[in-house]
Amino acid sequence: MSSTPQDTAKIRQLLGMKGAASGETSIWKIRLQLMKPITWIPLIWGVVCGAASSGEFTWTLENVLKAAACMLLSGPLLTGYTQTANELYDREIDAINEPYRPIPSGAISVRQAIVQLIVLLVAGIALAYGLDRWAGHDFPTITVMALAGSLIAYIYSAPPLKLKQNGWLGSYALGASYIALPWWAGHALFGEFNWQVAILTLLYSFSGLGIAVVNDFKSVEGDRQLGLKSLPVMFGVNAAAWICVLTIDFFQAAMAAFLIAIHQNLYAAILVLLIIPQITFQDMYFLRDPLKNDVKYQASAQPFLVLGMLVVGLALGHAGI
Repeated sequence: MSSTPQDTAKIRQLLGMKGAASGETSIWKIRLQLMKPITWIPLIWGVVCGAASSGEFTWTLENVLKAAACMLLSGPLLTGYTQTANELYDREIDAINEPYRPIPSGAISVRQAIVQLIVLLVAGIALAYGLDRWAGHDFPTITVMALAGSLIAYIYSAPPLKLKQNGWLGSYALGASYIALPWWAGHALFGEFNWQVAILTLLYSFSGLGIAVVNDFKSVEGDRQLGLKSLPVMFGVNAAAWICVLTIDFFQAAMAAFLIAIHQNLYAAILVLLIIPQITFQDMYFLRDPLKNDVKYQASAQPFLVLGMLVVGLALGHAGI
């Protein structure tokens, strides 16, 4: 049985994707829409990469449950919190760019969104503390990461700082939250978190900056009207598209070079092979029309980026870093 355009629009709405439909009445579906489930995937994957880079993950029931709990922390709870905050403080922009979103459409009130924000934050911090206890940490490493990430997420969206007003700083903050933070949590849960991993993943997060820029193309008109300096507004759509893809490709290639430097040549070769189709799809879709093809580009090219992240994680685990 084939799905109708209306069914597709409802699914897009539920996942928090561009081009959704309005008119949802179920409060729980509306709350889920606020949390944008489509954005949980990279952070859940980041936990997997961190567990791999620890070199200590084994396929036991306890470890699988730990990993699942950390994915719940990074995805539905704290990414859900982040997206709810973004929806709350971007409601004026969304009224221009995406009026079907829950708050500007009137499907949920500002007060209800604030309650959801608080519940997700408290649940996330509580789970992070539980993971620290479960892992036997003397210092609450994962709790501190969760608190720091929650603060960054809040100041990214909320005034007076509102980091997203600055195209470079805001995009990097978002990129680091997508790559470094869940990676750190997964690594710390199973191994010894160290500064080498912290620095490497912060550098790798510049690839995440490129991912974050992709999300700005759907909001160009609203950002321009409200004075937000996203990269597409600052440099124009075409130049920002080039900045996006070059940032992703350069730092992927830099990680391949690093893997060669630590004698992980097989992993470096696999990473390079993953970059090639990534560049192909960038040329086919994104560089030719970033406004029209942003979603198609994300679906086709970004799987190679996230697979590359796992390759790097496995290589670090194998090298004992």
